[in-house]
Amino acid sequence: MLNRLRSYIPMLDWGRDYNRTAFQNDMIAAVIVTIMLIPQSLAYALLAGLPPEAGLYASILPIILYAIFGTSRALAVGPVAVVSLMTAAAVGQVAEQGTAGYAVAALTLAVLSGGILLAMGLLKLGFLANFLSHPVIAGFITASGVLIAVSQLKHILGVEAHGHSLPEMLSTLVGNIPDVNPITLVIGVTATGFLFWVRKGLKPFLIARGMKPRAADITQKAGPVAAVVVTTLAVWGLDLAGRGVAIVGEVPQSLPPFTMPGLSLDLVSALFIPALLISIIGFVESISVAQTLAAKKRQRIDPDQELIGLGAANIGAGFTGGYPVTGGFARSVVNFDAGAETPAAGAFTAMGLAFAALALTPLIFFLPKATLAATIIVAVLSLVDFSILTKTWTYAKADFVAVAATILLTLGLGVEAGVSAGVILSIGLHLYKTSKPHVAEVGLVPGTQHFRNILRHKVETHPEVVTLRIDESLYFANARFLEDLVQDRVTADSPVKHVVLMCSAVNEIDMSALESLEAVNERLRSMDVKLHMSEVKGPVTDRLKRSHFLDELTGEVFLSQYDAWRALTGAKPDPALRAAQ
Repeated sequence: MLNRLRSYIPMLDWGRDYNRTAFQNDMIAAVIVTIMLIPQSLAYALLAGLPPEAGLYASILPIILYAIFGTSRALAVGPVAVVSLMTAAAVGQVAEQGTAGYAVAALTLAVLSGGILLAMGLLKLGFLANFLSHPVIAGFITASGVLIAVSQLKHILGVEAHGHSLPEMLSTLVGNIPDVNPITLVIGVTATGFLFWVRKGLKPFLIARGMKPRAADITQKAGPVAAVVVTTLAVWGLDLAGRGVAIVGEVPQSLPPFTMPGLSLDLVSALFIPALLISIIGFVESISVAQTLAAKKRQRIDPDQELIGLGAANIGAGFTGGYPVTGGFARSVVNFDAGAETPAAGAFTAMGLAFAALALTPLIFFLPKATLAATIIVAVLSLVDFSILTKTWTYAKADFVAVAATILLTLGLGVEAGVSAGVILSIGLHLYKTSKPHVAEVGLVPGTQHFRNILRHKVETHPEVVTLRIDESLYFANARFLEDLVQDRVTADSPVKHVVLMCSAVNEIDMSALESLEAVNERLRSMDVKLHMSEVKGPVTDRLKRSHFLDELTGEVFLSQYDAWRALTGAKPDPALRAAQ
């Protein structure tokens, strides 16, 4: 009973061995991540079209809930750029930004996403993430990074702009160029340049001047805070808000409130599909980061329990004034590099953010939105990687087409169309590739018991025996392909008397494929050709025994392909092989 409880509440497992050393390491990591998260949370709330405090609220209870239910010891949960953009796109379709309905819709979206993730976890559906092609996801994230960066240019320029696709954003930005606020532009460009330098050049600069690497790393992580402090003081001291510089303004000085999502059927139905897409993308991003970091310490991540942890985090966000969250790449890497040993580091981070929400919010009244926009731009441009196009073009043209289509649709039609296309293309790509499985005609490598492709190796063949090695499981999408392939091969070669299907790579044969095999068997029977099978795996054989196929098979099922070769060709064992054995 206790073991079962631990599987659903991993905190009961790692908490047993928690000690002072782990506490110290977790606290250090929490301080560093908290410093990083304060400006980042405010910025991502701005990206989602929500008040800045929503970013802080979404980073408190969700982190604590993930620490209780999640399995990663380094994953840092909270608002991320891509999910924030998807939230803005989804909620913007049902409510106007800045209204109470907009905030309620964001809460509803978080709860729906959490419910979907939780249900998938309880039903053990974590494997579904494997159906998403990683090149397609990389293409979607790249396009989203571009959209996010362009969407923030309005804050850098100090103009009004709108739209969820690249053409819409660019057209409104260009149309409002005459209204650019020069002071806002100077703040935005300076902050962006400074943050880029902080990311790439500050740490080497400090180390070169004698600072220890650890201290230099912490100082680098605090770079965005320095930009926030300096620009806020400049706006306050020079009264730049009175000269048209947009500022954050008043932020409630409180802990996350208890909030209720909207429960109307119309709202839930309108947001269900976006919530499903956000859940899928969020889970894929989160599990990828979690598994990468866990592998470095030889730790194990349970995808199904991760779904439960992320589901609980999102439900928590929906009831405490937040919006959809997931595991962020940048903050998780920072958390890992800072020495976090357990999920308790996340809980300590939540405490730090709670203190910020309770005591520090009056200090950001004069924080310019251009600085937050700069924070977002610098963060998301690290996600942009167009090299995925050249990599897929070189490696697999089908992958290139899928990635290129995802990028173009995301940029041209928006994130929802892009992620929908990504999901459809990933599944379509899988079906396309498996619908035409690699089937090789093989022959015996002289002096061995191995069989290889006759087009790649010098092998022995027999005019009356054709052996086809099937390199894929057989199911409805490729059943007819094999049927036609066998028909064409035998029809073109009249001496053939035996066809052997070498099934060493076949893990499953579904009902459609079974019917095709029955059709092949009957068709070959009418041509006076026998159908045989070799190296059939145990589970596949067990499934075939439930049908009449093996009873009606014109040939035999051989344990190995070498046994089939000897039986059908009358070949005697190689003396050299017998001596070696």
